[in-house]
Amino acid sequence: MQRQRRHFVLQGLGIATTGLFGLPTAALAQADRPEAFPSRPVTLVVPAPAGGATDALARTLADIMGKSLGQSFVIDNKPGASGMLATQAVARARPDGHTLLMTFTTPIYYAPHMFAKMAYDPRRDLAFITHVCDANLVLAVNKDVPAASMKQFIAWAKDNKGKVVYGTYGIGTAGHLMSSYLSEQRGLDMIHAPYKGEVPMVQDLVGGQIPWAIGTVGTLGPHITSGRLRALAIVGDQRIDSLPDVPTMAEAGFPDKEYKPVGGFVMMAPAGVPAPILKRLEAEARAAIQNTQMKARFQAYGLVAVGNSAVDARKAFDDSGPVIEKLVKISGAKME
Repeated sequence: MQRQRRHFVLQGLGIATTGLFGLPTAALAQADRPEAFPSRPVTLVVPAPAGGATDALARTLADIMGKSLGQSFVIDNKPGASGMLATQAVARARPDGHTLLMTFTTPIYYAPHMFAKMAYDPRRDLAFITHVCDANLVLAVNKDVPAASMKQFIAWAKDNKGKVVYGTYGIGTAGHLMSSYLSEQRGLDMIHAPYKGEVPMVQDLVGGQIPWAIGTVGTLGPHITSGRLRALAIVGDQRIDSLPDVPTMAEAGFPDKEYKPVGGFVMMAPAGVPAPILKRLEAEARAAIQNTQMKARFQAYGLVAVGNSAVDARKAFDDSGPVIEKLVKISGAKME
């Protein structure tokens, strides 16, 4: 009798347990439906520490999108390994739209051509949402360089062949790849001085320790406006409003596509996110990029809003591959 009573008690517990664990499973399955998205806070992974430009842009974008989607966004700062730690984390995340990536382009566009082994493949493991913005780059010299144009700069560099040093904000960055290409194509035999970031590079450029560099308009611009640096050319297709008298590289006589590398920031999701969720994220991100508050952020950091479609962002990525591969080969920026 006692054994029979115990059997009924265990049966009852089993039914109750099944019921308790069945409810969250059903709720989770319901939450995964595209029409229920987002069903919980969205994590936006950022490959930079809190407090910098990347973090500030991500937080503003997240705030705007969160209000529109009716769910909070949580910023997860994962700096390290040129942005690859954060990118890897998102590539391995559950593909339900609740984990996204806001990254500069290095771990997406450049790293695959520089590293022999990577823990993720951007083509296979990630999906584009939009190219958020472009970073305007400018080639600038300090006051000691006797050149007011690219033509004069090249002539001066030839007269000092093998002696001219150029600074970059890191090996394999857009500034490094383009500077190396310029040296190679014009036979200038320049010397590369890589820095751990743009700020120390600019400090030495202004201080006269290095004669020239390619950097972002947001960082170099104030020094150009004050006269401490001299801008010779804008890297890209168009002149910019903050430096209207500075010609583009093409206008200065350097039309090569190698002087138009991809920069700025992109938003991505793990591959496999349902198409309706990706479409909604794309629409929300593109609308947020055109928001007045977001545009003010772009202007503050010398960036240009893009907000293109996921299809166009992926096409730009695919088209850039051969050019970046060529630049990496010339620069020797291969890493283990």
